[in-house]
Amino acid sequence: MSAFASDPGLDDVRDAAGHGGEVDVAVHLHDGTVRLSILWAQEILLNADDADQVARALRRAAEQARRITAARPPSGPPDA
Repeated sequence: MSAFASDPGLDDVRDAAGHGGEVDVAVHLHDGTVRLSILWAQEILLNADDADQVARALRRAAEQARRITAARPPSGPPDA
């Protein structure tokens, strides 16, 4: 089972140039890091609507990551 939760809102986002690239935005459910992946290609060209979808997915991921990290118990004082 993956520790990452992908944003399902990006399932239809594809490379506007038709090269088969896809985008994935996911949050690591344990440490709250956000992963932005470009799948099947080194780059992806997005039309304006798809770029907006990716931006919204990144904002949702950032909000979820903040909730995850805020729920963690505070760490102890740093070693001196």
